[in-house]
Amino acid sequence: MQFKSIVAAVALSLITAFTWAAEMININAADADTLARSLQGIGPNKAAAIVHYREANGPFVTIESLTEVQGIGARTVEINRDRITLE
Repeated sequence: MQFKSIVAAVALSLITAFTWAAEMININAADADTLARSLQGIGPNKAAAIVHYREANGPFVTIESLTEVQGIGARTVEINRDRITLE
């Protein structure tokens, strides 16, 4: 019985991981709620900062330019690189 629970938990974890990885987020169009919900290490405050930066400076030209937002470093960009799109 315990083995089945472990197998089910592992399967659910894998499904969640694949679902997370498959969702692409356009950082030039996504609202703060979407950014906070979809990107690792990005909570409501950093998500709002991304939107504010984008509104003040125009669209991001590269994924790396996300590090110009206060509080977002290269590590956060690397963790989320496979989920981020610019268009």
